[in-house]
Amino acid sequence: MFKEKWYREGLRFECTQCGNCCSGDPGYVWATKEEIRRISEFLGRNDGWLDRAHLRRVGLRYSLTEKDDGDCVFLKRENGKTTCGIYPVRPLQCRTWPFWDQNLKSRHVWDDIQRTKCPGMNKGRPYTFVQIETIRTKTEW
Repeated sequence: MFKEKWYREGLRFECTQCGNCCSGDPGYVWATKEEIRRISEFLGRNDGWLDRAHLRRVGLRYSLTEKDDGDCVFLKRENGKTTCGIYPVRPLQCRTWPFWDQNLKSRHVWDDIQRTKCPGMNKGRPYTFVQIETIRTKTEW
């Protein structure tokens, strides 16, 4: 299996705070009930839940909401940089970017996403194959 992965020699990534991973086309940022509870607590809520301005139900799951411009409701833009308003308690989906299966399909896909969406890919600190696989396969944080 190790030899089958095109990224077996590792990859580089460093967040540039561009915010592109938290904005753009409509989508879903899935959050478990435990993640929702952590976010709620971080925001100072006593009920362990989020209101409709922050959370929506999609079938049997929950997703963070988006602003009209496609930004995640918790994305903050200041002085040309972006930050996450819930960074310490952000959902696992956010924590594992950019090492998602869809981004790791091939070198071509990875490089295309770097060119069109994430300028931090192929830059910054190196991640070994084991580190990438550990992040990619996480099921909880």
